[in-house]
Amino acid sequence: MLKTIIMVGMGSCLGGIVRYLLSRFIQNYWSNSFPVGTLAVNVLGCLAIGLFYGLFEQGNLTNSQLKMFLTVGLCGGFTTFSTFANENVQLIRDGHFLYFSLYTSFSLLAGFLMIYAGYSLVKWLF
Repeated sequence: MLKTIIMVGMGSCLGGIVRYLLSRFIQNYWSNSFPVGTLAVNVLGCLAIGLFYGLFEQGNLTNSQLKMFLTVGLCGGFTTFSTFANENVQLIRDGHFLYFSLYTSFSLLAGFLMIYAGYSLVKWLF
């Protein structure tokens, strides 16, 4: 159990660092209040978790510690639902109802589609 906790913690730390750097990098090139950095991170995180679960299910990756590191740790630390929710509250408070609607709708739709795409890609390749 301790080994699993350490693997999740290491993955989460790495995922959080990558999330911060990538979302800041993307947001710096976006000139309005639409939270495109968090959106990109969440969509990429959904693709990654779909790929990982597909690889584990196919038997290409079998180590349970690696599974915990990649899915619960790395993807859990990388994706940012709490930030997503907070940014939606800020969009509503600032009166950006169109951005709120677009951000929420696209995040959910793209997230589901990317998980399915990652999972399907693994099934197709292997």
